[in-house]
Order: sequence, then C-alpha cells, then structure tokens
Amino acid sequence: MYLFNQYVFKEMNFRIKFVFVFLFASSLLFFTCLFIFDIITVFAQQKNTTINANDQFGIEKIYPTKSDGREWYVNMSNPKNDPNVTFTFNPRLAKQDDGSWKIRDDKIRINVDTLNGTEEWKNVEITGYVKIDSIINPRKSVITDIDWVARTDQHNEDFPCHGLSLHGGIYPDGSAAWKKEIWFTGGYTKEKSVPKITDSLMNRWIGWKTVIYNTNNDSAVKMESYLDNSNSNHWVKVFEITDNGGWYASSSDKVFYSANCGRSKDHMVLNSGPIVTFRADNVVLNFKDLSIREIEPPK
Repeated sequence: MYLFNQYVFKEMNFRIKFVFVFLFASSLLFFTCLFIFDIITVFAQQKNTTINANDQFGIEKIYPTKSDGREWYVNMSNPKNDPNVTFTFNPRLAKQDDGSWKIRDDKIRINVDTLNGTEEWKNVEITGYVKIDSIINPRKSVITDIDWVARTDQHNEDFPCHGLSLHGGIYPDGSAAWKKEIWFTGGYTKEKSVPKITDSLMNRWIGWKTVIYNTNNDSAVKMESYLDNSNSNHWVKVFEITDNGGWYASSSDKVFYSANCGRSKDHMVLNSGPIVTFRADNVVLNFKDLSIREIEPPK
C-alpha cells in the first residue's frame, strides 16, 4: 500500500510538472508570437507612413491629401497626352535624356483644368522640378520667372474677371514673391517678396512648391512657398503670407473699376478655381514631376 501511494504521488508530481512546463512553454510561444506580430505591425505602419508621406513621384508631401481629394500628376511619357491639360501657345516639347522635358518659348503656360463633374481646385499643394537653361531676352524690363498660379480660370481680355488668381513665384536670381490678380490685366497687386532665398537658379535643378489654403473659417487665405534647393527632396519653407484684407490692386481706381467685376480693390481670393497653371516667362525651361493635390489644411 505504501509503495502504491508513493507511485501515485510520483505520477501526480510528474503530471503537475508536465502541465507546468507545458503551460510555461505555451505562454512563452504566445508572447513570442505576440512580440513578432507587434514588430510586423510597427514595420507595416512605418512603411505605410513612408508611402503616405510621399507622392506618386516619391516627392515629400508638406500636407496630406484631402480624403477623396483630387490629385493630378504630369504624364512624363507625354505631357500633352492628358485630357486635363492644355498648353497655351502650343509650344514644342523636347524630351531630354534624363526623362525631363524642355520648352523653348518666351511664354510657358501648362494649364491643368477641371473636367465636368469634377471638384474645382481650392486648397492645393502644387509641386514641380525645374531647370533654367538660359534667359531668352536679357532686358531687365522683361518679366522672367517661374510661377505656379492657382484659383484661376481662363486669362482672356474679353473676359477680364475670369483672371482672378494667386501667383507664387521664384526668380532666376533666387528671390521669391507672391502676388494677387483680381482681374486680368488691370487688377494685379504689388508683389510681396523676400530677399534672395538661394543662389542663381541657372543651369541647375530645383524643386518649387506652393501651398494655398483658407484659414479662419474661410475668411482669409494662407500662401506658403517651399524650396528643394539641392534637388534632393529636402524641402524648406522659404516664405509665407496671409491675405486677410488690405492687399490692394496697384492700378488706379479708374482702371481697376473699369472691368466692372464687382470686387473691392483688396478683394481676397477665397474661392476655388477650375485651373491651376504652371507658368514661366522668358526662359528656356526644363521641367519634370509636376503635380497638384487637394490638401487637408492644418487646423
């Protein structure tokens, strides 16, 4: 009887130890799997964040795209093969060995339109990479710039009030500016500019990005300019202004009100517009990776 009880005790002790070891091993396996799952989840989130931080061309976004917001990217295979795009003055495009495109024209206007049934451009981030090969007319009186234009419509002297727009530009000498157009052509304001933000733009690639969005419950408009000075996807804010009134057209009252647009001389461009234009004047220009995104403005 004693031997039997001793055997039973040892058997039970073995089973208890087995159950303990089994439970310990199972717990260890469970927590190991959970740890591995967490690592995979974090990696996936980081990868997803990296993807969402860049646009289709791999260029950094300053602001996220609005939920279900419009995005447009230039067709780098053939920029003219796009129903959304018109080239004013129908310039000749020449593809370069690096995949970029060159235009030799003193007036460059690449217009990205809004097709029927599509939401107009309003709060936008406009991006492009450019290289100026040369200046066509060296006279100082000739406008020479790179200029991203938003919240606008067709520019035609027969319909002057359609020319409402905001212009975010950079000049070949490395200075930057914003100006407002209340009507075409007599409704321009004096530009608001900053001293040189970089060296000469001649014969080198830079990225130029402008951002426009309404603030204060749509009662003012913020304009921001960003520069990738080293063609390395490293963006730095170089200029910002807010128009909340008091930014007046520079023309005389007689000229300004002759267009009969029903706007004040410091009219704020708070509206959306069907067209965004990539504009350049008086330069032989190379361009690549142009894009427009409707953004979620900061709160």
